[in-house]
Amino acid sequence: MSKAKRYTPQDKKTFDYTKGTLLYIFVVPLFLAVVLALFKTNISAFILNGISFLLFLAVATIAKKGFVQEGKYHQETFTSAPKVPYKLIAGYLLGGSTLFTAWVTGTQPLLNAIFLAIIATIGYYMFYGFDPKEDKYDNLGDISAAFVLETISEAKEKLAHIEIAMQNIKDTILYQKLSIAMSKSKAILKTIQEDPKDVRVARKFLTVYIDGVAKVTDAYTAMDEKDVSKETKKKLHTLMDNVEIRFEKELTRLKNNNEFDLDVHIDVLQEQIKN
Repeated sequence: MSKAKRYTPQDKKTFDYTKGTLLYIFVVPLFLAVVLALFKTNISAFILNGISFLLFLAVATIAKKGFVQEGKYHQETFTSAPKVPYKLIAGYLLGGSTLFTAWVTGTQPLLNAIFLAIIATIGYYMFYGFDPKEDKYDNLGDISAAFVLETISEAKEKLAHIEIAMQNIKDTILYQKLSIAMSKSKAILKTIQEDPKDVRVARKFLTVYIDGVAKVTDAYTAMDEKDVSKETKKKLHTLMDNVEIRFEKELTRLKNNNEFDLDVHIDVLQEQIKN
């Protein structure tokens, strides 16, 4: 029996942006100020420094969500612009937090506090930029963007569900076959994202075949593998071989369709040049 390399699914909802952690630098001195005020039993300073600490912590947290959201946007070929502008909100909140901390907590003159708030806000946007605003809806034809996004989202959720269930499978042959199916499924999704017009012809694959694999995987993992007979395992291995063939045919068909579209565009352009 061949050893299959354990497949580790990547969580695409998790992104590591080290530049976002720089905002937490503002939180450190405020936290120390809160602790110091507590030890001195200075209630007024404790409350004001505590408010400032929470404000800057909210800035860092909201901005981090914006960076994660932006990262997901840039990773996707076909997606909509973020609906909630977390980076923009964090920038405004940074200005307000700086104003409050300088004027109220730090007892600075109001004009000085406003100046610092403006500088902090401008510096934030210059360094981190703004939230993406444009939808990635190229090459749609007469297909609804909402329909494409919903179809792709459903398929991704099912694939993520299968990946989680796969962690409970000890049969290395079955695991390897499922890993291949996952790889081909993601390649098909990527192809559809590059040419969303294909979503109609591929919808059966996205909704029926992936769902079928998910149900089979769930049924298998719901049992103790020791209770699964050799005949059933053999039948399941054969089924997954057929799934791999079906997925490969779907991928080839989609790629050939894209190549056909390219040939048409080339022929049209050549005729235009001749004329």
